Amino acid sequence: MAIIEDGDDSIEDPKPNLDSKSSAELKATAKEEGKTSESPAMATEAKLKSKEAQNPKMESGTQIESKEALIKKPEPESVPKPEEKEEIKEKEEKEKEKMEPSKVSKPVPTPRLKPKAKEKLMELPKPSAIFQRLPKDATILEEYWIREPYAKVTIALIPELGGAKAYFISEAELTPEEELARRRLIDILSRELEPPEGEVDAKAYLIQEARRLQKKYKEAIGKLEESSWEKVMYYVERDLTGFGPIHVPMNDPMIEDISANGVGIPIYIWHRRHESMPTNLMIVDAEAMSDFIVKLAHMAGKHVSTAFPIIDAMLPGQHRLAATFREEVSPKGSTFTIRKFRAEPFSIIDLIELGTMDELIAAYFWLLLEHRATLIVIGGTGAGKTSTLNALASIIKPSMKIVTVEEIPELNLPHENWVQLVARESYGLGITRIGEVSLFNLVRTSLRYRPDYVAVGEVRGEEAFVLFQAIATGHGGMCTIHADSVDYAVKRLTSPPMNVAKIYIPLMNIATVVERVQLPMAKASTGLTFGRRLTAVMEVADYGDYRPIALWNPKNDTFVFDASKSFLIERLAARLGKSVQELHEEIRRRAVILRTMNRLGIRRNVDVARRMSQFYANPEGLEKDLRSLAAHGKALEKLREEVEKGSEEGEKK
Repeated sequence: MAIIEDGDDSIEDPKPNLDSKSSAELKATAKEEGKTSESPAMATEAKLKSKEAQNPKMESGTQIESKEALIKKPEPESVPKPEEKEEIKEKEEKEKEKMEPSKVSKPVPTPRLKPKAKEKLMELPKPSAIFQRLPKDATILEEYWIREPYAKVTIALIPELGGAKAYFISEAELTPEEELARRRLIDILSRELEPPEGEVDAKAYLIQEARRLQKKYKEAIGKLEESSWEKVMYYVERDLTGFGPIHVPMNDPMIEDISANGVGIPIYIWHRRHESMPTNLMIVDAEAMSDFIVKLAHMAGKHVSTAFPIIDAMLPGQHRLAATFREEVSPKGSTFTIRKFRAEPFSIIDLIELGTMDELIAAYFWLLLEHRATLIVIGGTGAGKTSTLNALASIIKPSMKIVTVEEIPELNLPHENWVQLVARESYGLGITRIGEVSLFNLVRTSLRYRPDYVAVGEVRGEEAFVLFQAIATGHGGMCTIHADSVDYAVKRLTSPPMNVAKIYIPLMNIATVVERVQLPMAKASTGLTFGRRLTAVMEVADYGDYRPIALWNPKNDTFVFDASKSFLIERLAARLGKSVQELHEEIRRRAVILRTMNRLGIRRNVDVARRMSQFYANPEGLEKDLRSLAAHGKALEKLREEVEKGSEEGEKK
């Protein structure tokens, strides 16, 4: 180390001694080693050290300024000239160019993308529901549109499933630009959609507002062709006012039941012609499935959560919903089953046309229900109990007062003099039951309405006891019960929690069993391999004494009807002062009326009820009108045949 002496004090220089080189030589060395160019201060320090090296020994007593002082106050000759300043500046710029971008003091700013450009570059989120494509080797059995040209259904045989049937949903595919517009429009709708004033059609109002907002924010949403906007509006309607991924089967009139058994499992449906089969729809996101259950619950006006994970409710359109939430009670995740409700319920003429019963059985019910006979419909799940009860209740005399009691409102009668009562769940939490209105309360309340008929959608508890008490006081009664035969239905009625006494069982006059059965091969040619049939119609004479009036023959799909042993007709004849033969003749007369109405296509419940009212006011006039309509129909049919024949001859010529 070099020691700088200043009088008696000595200072150790932290820098090593430099060789005796000139400032120019130092600059050349620095340039060769690739070091950063010298600043003016560094040049001054180098000059100082060079001077010290040339005069290693100085006379004592000579005052020398410290290095710092020399740097702060350089000699006039050490100040770089303007030419040197420019040279140093050029060298610094060259060295900066050689340096890496990360070492640059002021990096070049990255240009920011506009939100619209960013969204275009973003990848679309993974779909929560997957629609598998129809395999190329599939055999198509049936195709039909649900909403042309956006939604289509294909039923095909799939080799991968061993030749089993599958239900394929096909919807119009959106391009990336259309999908982006859909997402933006739904986001804007969720922020700016205002509730309508008064009662309006929800779908029409949504489309109207979507169109308005699409024009208002056309720059932000994007520009599309009109055909593209039609597709976008279909999906907006489907997702906001419809049923989302299950929108197509919910709008398919051939579907009776839709079931989701968990996350990642194909959704199953029940088809009227093809029975149960899987679909190509699968919900793969557990959170999306839970959100969908919450949406269904809100559509039904109910609450579902982890604390209350089970829901039984009625969706818009009177579709019945049963669902579980998350993994609380269903390990595979959220589940649901939707039993679809027909907008136009089956009439008695529809059941005759479908083969559920024939005209004689329907006429037999018509006659006895007119005189307040009591009836119980027995069957398993999905057998058609409620549809049968609804059709039979629809032929009750229009002037009679009917009170229906249900947990879920499914009955839909054409009568004006009809009171509909529906049970209500508790508003309380846990074991607290505040505000609950049970079927028992409603059946007891219905007796104060002085009804001619009390119809209970399904008996399963103490309401059955109250119903039989009402029947014992002279009211007419109808209900359904889950059982597979009359004998087991009676055992359920006489056991807890129903507890109907055995002596009250004969108060239920008629017991009919409805089943979903496999049809004979002769009927399979029509495309229907199964159907619903009244397999037995029994009169209840006493506990354990059930007398068959009609039975279904599975060999040829016909009914064997024999009312000659009917004690109810004998009892009715005695009450009316008529002979049994006269009532048998009345049954045949009414069977002819029903058959004529079927041939004329009078099937809607409202139209059937109108003809029923006409029958009670003027039966001869109804028969005359029906004969006239039938003759007119035959004349039109003959005229149609002549026109078709003339057309064929003209084509030949």
